[in-house]
Amino acid sequence: MKFAKIAFSLLLAFVICSAFSFKKEAKVVYAFGVSTSFTDTTFFYTDIQVLDSVQLKNGFLPQRDLYSYQLKNYLEVDKGLPNRTCMIYFSQNKKKLDKEVLKVIGKYKKNKSITLQKIETSEFRFKKPHE
Repeated sequence: MKFAKIAFSLLLAFVICSAFSFKKEAKVVYAFGVSTSFTDTTFFYTDIQVLDSVQLKNGFLPQRDLYSYQLKNYLEVDKGLPNRTCMIYFSQNKKKLDKEVLKVIGKYKKNKSITLQKIETSEFRFKKPHE
């Protein structure tokens, strides 16, 4: 009986210690960006990209405005397209983000006067802002 109590106590201690030692895996954050202008009929959008070493805080992307500015700077400085309004969409669920891409692009496809232009990942990638 004494052996059973000791074995049970050791097993319980092992289970409790191992439960705290498992690290939660960081979830991957996916994002895509869009850009439009009131003075231009071209709508730009990026591929869905994995954001490097980023974790959501309370469901929000930290420094999400800086990701939008990265796309804005790319289009205004590198491509010479002034006055762009840029937004970023993000999620930890890639399927949900795929649906969002189709929904956003679908709205612009309906308007025949707007030209859709995809920005390839080889041309532009989101980078983690310096903290």
